[in-house]
Amino acid sequence: MSSTPIRIGVAGATGYAGQELVRLVVRHPGARLTVAMASTASERVNSLSAPSHLWNGSISALSIERLTTEADAVFLALPDDTAAEVAPQLIRNGVRVFDLSGAFRLRNVEQRNLWYPKTPDTATESVAYGLAEHNSEAIRGAQLIACAGCYPTAALLALQPLVKADLLTGDIIIDAKSGISGAGKTPSERTNFSECYGNVAAYAIFAHRHAAEIEQELSHPVTFVPHLVPLHRGILETIYAHLKRGVSEQDIAREFQRTYTSKPFVRLMGNMLPEIKHVAYTNFCEIGWKVDKASERLVLVACLDNLVKGAAGQAIQNFNVALGFDEREGLT
Repeated sequence: MSSTPIRIGVAGATGYAGQELVRLVVRHPGARLTVAMASTASERVNSLSAPSHLWNGSISALSIERLTTEADAVFLALPDDTAAEVAPQLIRNGVRVFDLSGAFRLRNVEQRNLWYPKTPDTATESVAYGLAEHNSEAIRGAQLIACAGCYPTAALLALQPLVKADLLTGDIIIDAKSGISGAGKTPSERTNFSECYGNVAAYAIFAHRHAAEIEQELSHPVTFVPHLVPLHRGILETIYAHLKRGVSEQDIAREFQRTYTSKPFVRLMGNMLPEIKHVAYTNFCEIGWKVDKASERLVLVACLDNLVKGAAGQAIQNFNVALGFDEREGLT
């Protein structure tokens, strides 16, 4: 790791996750933000309102040439189709890419063609799935890191240790609720204040791309039901599963402790179930659980900030792992 700050480019800096990235990058002692761009070659924004007190640089139109020549590592907070086009070009020019879109997360060709049809197959050969708690070795050696999605991050951090340890059996149901910023900055009827305020709505049942991502990493089918709730930020997932015969609450706690004792951004709450307000504006994921011994049922509750641990903070965490920084650098 060089003592010289790594030159950073952020593409898509005008969106919610992009602005969060700018805020985190400028505070990172090992990074220097050299270029921040909009999501298209035609979009021009003079400045960012949210992080303006931290960084007073200007936002330029999207330019692959400038990202290549002015940055050593680039964070892509772009729409899926745009990221699918931009990332391979940057990689060919030797730039390390941390992609916040879903374009490169799915390894199965059929699933990827279904959910991300613009992603070229040849660009997915050396991609690391960017969930640092479970994939740090692959992240260190990868040129392209496909940062995990917001919903999948909470689900996988809660479920992966238990599935890998073969403690669960039968169906897994994920009841997920997300704040409105998870839908992105582009206005729509669904994200209109009058439609969202005082309302909770399920959507995309059996038709959400994050279900495929969760199933890929778990190697286990899930029923995933997302909901939109009238909050700016935050995700809370209530997960229902059955324990294998003889598995106790102590076994669950032991497996979580074994997996996450050295992981700085997972907080194990035990029977103190987590709440969104405790993780908002942080890179922490909190996990709590309850076991009904008589019926061998398990309820997990996991929550995180969708713009930090579910997006920008996760990308910075992956950057730290990939470049040899302390995993907490710039995030605490």
